[in-house]
Order: sequence, then structure tokens, then C-alpha cells
Amino acid sequence: MKKYILFSICCLLTFLSCDKKVIPKPIDPVSPPVLIDTPKPATPINQDKEDLDKVQKACFNYFWYGHPDAGMSFERSSNRSLVTTGGTGFGLMGMVAAINRNFITRQEGIAKTKKILTFLEKADKYHGAFAHWYNGNSGQVQKFSEKDDGGDLVETSFMMAGLLTVREYFNAENTDEKDIRDRITKLWEAVEWNFYVKDEQLMWHWSPKFEFQQNAPIRGYHEAMITYILALSSPKFAIKPSIYETCWKGTSNFKNGRTYHGYVLPIGQDYGGPLFFTHYSFLGLDPRKMQDNVGNYWVQNVSHTLINRAYCLEKAPKANLYDTGFWGLTASDNAKGYDAHSPTKDLGTITPTAAMSSFPYTPAYSMQAMKKMMANTKIFDPTYGFFDAFTPKDNWYSDQFLAIDQNPIPVMIENYRSGLLWKLFMNISEIKAGLVKANITKPIYKTGFHLAILESSTKRLDLIKNPDKEAYTIDFNLESAETTSLQLINLDGKIVSTIINMQATPMGEQEANFVADKGEYDLKLTAGTKTETIRVSLN
Repeated sequence: MKKYILFSICCLLTFLSCDKKVIPKPIDPVSPPVLIDTPKPATPINQDKEDLDKVQKACFNYFWYGHPDAGMSFERSSNRSLVTTGGTGFGLMGMVAAINRNFITRQEGIAKTKKILTFLEKADKYHGAFAHWYNGNSGQVQKFSEKDDGGDLVETSFMMAGLLTVREYFNAENTDEKDIRDRITKLWEAVEWNFYVKDEQLMWHWSPKFEFQQNAPIRGYHEAMITYILALSSPKFAIKPSIYETCWKGTSNFKNGRTYHGYVLPIGQDYGGPLFFTHYSFLGLDPRKMQDNVGNYWVQNVSHTLINRAYCLEKAPKANLYDTGFWGLTASDNAKGYDAHSPTKDLGTITPTAAMSSFPYTPAYSMQAMKKMMANTKIFDPTYGFFDAFTPKDNWYSDQFLAIDQNPIPVMIENYRSGLLWKLFMNISEIKAGLVKANITKPIYKTGFHLAILESSTKRLDLIKNPDKEAYTIDFNLESAETTSLQLINLDGKIVSTIINMQATPMGEQEANFVADKGEYDLKLTAGTKTETIRVSLN
């Protein structure tokens, strides 16, 4: 008995000395076992996607943090009062991309749009057209040049393209978005495009003091194609289609058709001119859907970009230090001021927007340039994106941001990633009517890789994975519904994968997405009795 009492006392002392630890209950054999949480393997970083997000967001910030009262975009970062009409129009399109990417909320975009509309409604207008520049503090017009103190039709068209895109995007049936649509329509329908016609020519400028003394007809082929499309699209003050035919297309330097660095250029001046010709009008206009009696506008813009890049890599002076990461000539600042740089006017200055805004045309080559430029803190700022320009041979780097260079970048990157701005703008009913007046139609593509333009020296198409799809993407067209196969073949002739194998594939434009190891391959499309093969390099 004593042994039992002593044992009980020892057990009690042990219990009291165990810091009141709870003895776990036995596991109920009916309940599921408790699993130990083991670390999961980390998801691989999609670096290209992260970099594109970073660039889009940073460049968008330049517009987003514009004038606090006017909401407009600063013309350049060093002047905190001068705001720009065209650059703000570009920024509005970039804002749509920013909402789509969740950089800002839809409601924040609505508030920004309303602030800009309030400024524009009060601003001086000249037969409905805006001035090039305004003072954001006072709202007064600021001269762009001695006789440019009134309406600027080209800048107005850049703004209107942005506003119409926003009107198309804010399509909800609520008070805020309906108000925005109504206010934009009122501004759009008030522009008297036909007033700016003098002697059967559409004029760039008009002011109450100088009238048309600036004497600048909008002729030839350059950034102002959108001006004509909008002037033809106006529901109340449209110009005659004959003005477009004679003043824009009827000039001696409109049709080209010559070959530069192995690329045929359908339209425009020798070597294509500065690259902003392929950007400003085509932030909204989708060149893939545009063909006229002179040329295909997708071919035009891709060829122009490839010519510009080929010049930088093959023909430019070696002392300029251009390479696959440093290419792209367009209008921008340089060490001595401002100029429109191009293969025929090369001052050794690279402008980041040239390659960045060309993403839809040359994604693999634009990505190469983006990676290298982002790695240099003198070229890329994580808050506002790319500084305006740099001259490698002189070790000169701009410390400025310019609206007309910065604001197209997020727009064109978005058009590469999703085609969002192209879809919105080309869906506008007035624009559809204007394109018809211009005799611009959707191209009739043959069966094959209709958008592929091969690099002239290697005779291959360089591809990168679309970061959002995490797959390589290739477009092809079928003239009719056919039994279709798309095969990836290695250089030994062995089929690596069959990407598509379908009976009665629908006619029209198609997109194929596929995953494969990096390297060179042949892509073979077979549709009925027709076959096309192109060489691709998967990067």
C-alpha cells in the first residue's frame, strides 16, 4: 500500500513540474491523418512579364502624375506648367491599358478623365480644334512657334484619338461613364475639320491673328495619317475624300515600293523616316486590318521598323556604338537640342521609345533592346521609365522625359500583349465609316503566315514567348475551311511536335500557341493542297 501511495505522489509531482503541458489525445482512427505541410517548389519567375509590367507602369506614371490641376501631361519633365495636347491624348490611351493591367482602378481613371475634360472644355479652341500647348496653371495657349498660336489640327487628332478610345472603353450604363461619353462626343463633334481646308488642302494650323500664314498643308506620309482618318470620320464637319486622295496620297513621295536593307517599303520617304511615323497614328489604328491601293500598312510598319534597325546594326558608323540592345532612331532630344533622327539623319542618338513603341512589330528585337536599356540606370528610371535619349559615342544621356516619347510606350506594349487599344479604336462606328471613305479595307490574305516578315540577312523569323501566354505565338491565314496541320520540324527534318491537326479548320486569320525548346526550327503549315514553310528561331 505504501508503494502505491509513493508512486501516486511521484506522478503528481511530475505532472506539476511539466509546466501544465497538455498530453495530446490519441488520433481518432476514423479521422484523416494530419499532414505535415512541406514547402512547395517556387513558381518560376516570368521575368519578361515582370519587365513588361515594370516598363508599362513606369512610363504610364509620367502621364498619371501630370499637372495636378489640369490633369494634362507635362510636355517635358523640366517644365511643370507647360502641358501638351497630343501627348495627353497618348496618355489617355495608356491609362486604358493601366486600368486593364490593374495599375490603377477604373474609378481612378474616371476621375482623371473628368479632370482633363474639365480643362479641355474651358480651354481656348479654334473652330473646335485645340492648341498644341497650354499653360496648365492658367489655361492660356502657349505658342509652339511664332505663327502657331491657335489651332493645331494634328495635335487635336492625337487628343481626339485618345478621347474616342476612352469613350469606347467606358461603356458602362452608370452616371459617371455616361457623363464621360457625352462630354467626349460633344468635344469630338465640335471640331470643324473642313474649316481647316484651304485651296483643297488640309492645313496643319490656323490662328485668329495669322490665319493660315503658317502655310503648312498636311501632305505626304508621316505621323498625321490619323488626322485624315478623323477628318473623314467626323459626323458633322468631315472633309471630302478627294482632299485625302490629292493632298495626302497624291504627293510624289507617298508611294515608295523600293527595297532598303532587304525590305520592301510600300509607302513614304527613303528608309521610312523617323520611327514615330509607325507609332503615333497607329496607337489606335490597327495596321493588320488596313490595306489600300498603295500598300498593306502592317507590311509598311514592320518593314519600316526592320529597316531602321538594320541601318543601326549594318550601315551606321561603328563609332556610334549601336548594337542589338541599342537601336532605334526617331524624334527626340539630343546633346545639342531636338531633332527627328532617322537613317538619313543619324546624329548618333538612340531614343528608347523607338524600339519600345515598336513592340507589336518586332517583339523579339524590342525585348532585346528593353533588357539592355533597363539595365542602365542612366537610361531607365524605375519611377518614370526611360529617359528621352542617349548618345553612346559621346557618353551623353538625357535627364528629361518627354510626353510624346514616353506616353506611346505603354500603349504599344499593350497592343503587343493584348491588342486592346487596337480593338477598341477600330470598333468605333465613326472610325469604321472614315476608313471606308479613305478606301482602306481589311487585307485579303492568302493561305500562309500572313504577318511574318523574315529578317533579311538570316531569312528567319525571330520569336519570343508571349509573356502573358507563356508560349510562342504564330499567326496564319486560311483562304477557305481546310484540313490543316501545323508542324514544328528540327533542322534534321524530324517532326518535333504537331501544333495543329484539325479537319475543316475555319477560314480566316488564326493564332497558334506552342511551347518548345529554344533553337532553330522550320514551321510547316499544310492546308488542303497548299503548304508554306518558314524558318524560325525560338529565343
